[in-house]
Amino acid sequence: MRTFLSLVGIIIGSILFAFGINYFIIANGLAEGGFTGIALIVHYLTGWSVGIILGILNIPLLFLGWYKWGFSFIFKTIFSVILVSVSIDLLQGLALKTDDLLLAAIYGGAVSGIGIGIVLRSGATTGGLDIIARFLYEKYNMNMGAVFFTFDTVVISVVAIFFGLEIALYTLVALFIFSQVVDRIIEGFNEARAVIIISQASVAITQAIIKELDRGATLIKGYGAYTSREKDILYVVVGKRQILPLKRIVQQLDPYAFVTVNKVHEVLGEGFERPF
Repeated sequence: MRTFLSLVGIIIGSILFAFGINYFIIANGLAEGGFTGIALIVHYLTGWSVGIILGILNIPLLFLGWYKWGFSFIFKTIFSVILVSVSIDLLQGLALKTDDLLLAAIYGGAVSGIGIGIVLRSGATTGGLDIIARFLYEKYNMNMGAVFFTFDTVVISVVAIFFGLEIALYTLVALFIFSQVVDRIIEGFNEARAVIIISQASVAITQAIIKELDRGATLIKGYGAYTSREKDILYVVVGKRQILPLKRIVQQLDPYAFVTVNKVHEVLGEGFERPF
């Protein structure tokens, strides 16, 4: 069942990515990063099919991935690459031409980012730069983020040379939106708050949290460096709408408590999202 859902996610994500590329990016002469960016540059210069170019570019890398990590690792990526390549060509008639390139960049980055985010959460990649980055990391210990940044910088520079600085700048906007959306899809939308409370009334605060907020908590034994005394450190994760009631509980039970609040993008476990 999990494999089936994973394949469904890859199908939906690949189609969404292809739609975003066609409907917003290609329709308005913008580009992308990675191998998709290279395929778009070649397409604009020659008129060749984007899907076919993307597929051809990925063939040697898929063989590299197969050789390095085995077929079971690369299977979903092969499936995703084929789907993306075919979907881009099948949906090429869908286009929203607009005079506002900023809107095209924002929506193109968002929709394609949602698609790739779903693909990644389904356990696949779209090949290309992901395989290169992993290979360089394992063989030469090169930072994967640096590989992506360097490659995208080269692609954007080529876009600026052939199509002008303005198109390159709008493409950068699309890339930024794309990366932010992908990160959020991967990390999840179940945003919460992780709270650390250091208080002499930690037991009472814990009981109030359990009773009033229906949340669990963890008590950790600590040692105050300044006071040289043992302290209870209370760690609790709550929904973002529960942070104000939690603050009121702490204020009522110990106005002198030391409290830190951190954003948490995703929480897996009882009371939150189920683990994969």
